[in-house]
Amino acid sequence: MSPKIKTAWIALLSVSVAVGLVIAGNLGQQTQAQESEQAKANTPLGRKATAIVDGQYPASYFPNTELLGPDEIRITALGTGMPNQTRAAVSISFLVELGNGDKFLFDLGSGMLANLFSLRPDFSRLDRVFASHLHVDHVGDFMAFHIGGWLSGRYTPLNLYGPSGAKPELGTKAFAEAMQKGYAWDLATRSGALPDKGAQIEVHEFDYKQVNEIVYQENGVTIRSWPAIHALDGSVSYSLEWNGLKYVFGGDTYPNKWYIKYAADADVASHEAFLPPKALAKYFGWDLAQAMWVSTRIHTEPQAFGKVMSAVKPRLALGYHSVQSPDNNAAIMDGVRKTYDGPLALARDLMVINVTKDTINVRMAVVDEYVLPPDVTEAYKKAPRSEEKKTSEYITSGKWKGYTPPEMPKKE
Repeated sequence: MSPKIKTAWIALLSVSVAVGLVIAGNLGQQTQAQESEQAKANTPLGRKATAIVDGQYPASYFPNTELLGPDEIRITALGTGMPNQTRAAVSISFLVELGNGDKFLFDLGSGMLANLFSLRPDFSRLDRVFASHLHVDHVGDFMAFHIGGWLSGRYTPLNLYGPSGAKPELGTKAFAEAMQKGYAWDLATRSGALPDKGAQIEVHEFDYKQVNEIVYQENGVTIRSWPAIHALDGSVSYSLEWNGLKYVFGGDTYPNKWYIKYAADADVASHEAFLPPKALAKYFGWDLAQAMWVSTRIHTEPQAFGKVMSAVKPRLALGYHSVQSPDNNAAIMDGVRKTYDGPLALARDLMVINVTKDTINVRMAVVDEYVLPPDVTEAYKKAPRSEEKKTSEYITSGKWKGYTPPEMPKKE
C-alpha cells in the first residue's frame, strides 16, 4: 500500500472512530439520563431497569426491567372485559406511561386493581385518573384504587378528571362526593396513620359536550375530550398527545363523527369492539333482540369497529370490551376483518404496547400473582399526618385482658 493511501486510510479510520465515540457518547448520555429518571422512581428491590437497544424488545414484558425511551409511550391494558368479569378479563382500564416519567390511568373498571398491583408501580406517581363515563365496569375500582394507592405510596391528592352529566347528580363531581361519603368511615380510620393529603380527591369536571377541548395540559402533555354516544348523555372519549405521539381512548361509544375526526393520525386508536349480536346473546343467555340492541345501538360491534378504523387509519387499531374466549375472539376478528385490513390488536388483560415514532411493539406482561407493591418512598414516610384515631372508652373497655401487645417502636 502506498504511503498516500495508507495515510488516507488512517485518517478515515480516525474519523470513523471519532464519529463512533461521539455516537456512543450521545447514546451513553441518553441512557444515563433514562437511568437517572428511573432512579427517581421507586423501583422494587432486585430490579434494575435497562434501556431497549435498537428496538429489540424481549418477547414478554417483565415489569420494572425496561427503561422507557425519551420519545416512547407504554400502554398497558389493565382491564379489557365486561361488567361480568372473569379472572382473565376484568373491566376496562388502561395505564399510559410516558418517557418523561408521567403516568395516566384511563378508567378504573371493576377488578383492574389486581392487575395494576401486579406491575409493582410507584404509586406516588399514579395520581391522575381520566374517567370516560360512570358505569361500574369503568369506575367500579375507583375507591379501591384511591385507598389502595394511598396505602401503597401516594401521599398527594388523587386527581380525577371526568365529564359532567345531563344533571348535576349524574356528573363526575357528584360521583366522587358520593364515594367519599360512602367510604367516610374507611377514610376516617386511615387518616393519621397514613399521609393526610393522600385521603383527598380533587375533581376536575368538564362539560361533556365540549368538542376536542383541552382538559389537561402539563409537562408537554395535552389531553383532550369529545362526546361519546353511550346510553345517556355524559360519556366522552380522550386523546393524549405528547412528543409527537398520539393515543386515543374511546371509552364506550356508538360510532360517532367526533371520534372519526379527532382520532385521525393516532399512533394507537383504542375503541370498543363489542361482541356481535349472536355471540353476545349466547354469552349472556339473552334473546337476540336484546343482544342486537346492546351490541349495535349502545356499543360498537366488530364490523362497525372496522369501519371506524378504516376511516381513522391509525398506526395500530386496538379493540377491547369483550372476553377473548376462542369463540368470542373468532367472532370479533371475523367481523372486524370484513371492514378493516389495517394493523390490529384485540386487547387482553396485561397486554403491553410500546410506541415510538418508528415502531409499535405488542406483547404480554409476565407477572407474579402474589407480588407485593414496592416499598414506599422517603417522601411518603415523612409526609404530614394528623393524630391517629382511637375508639371510644366504651369500645376500648372491651379489650381482652389476656393479651398485651408489644411496645411500639420509637418514631424516627
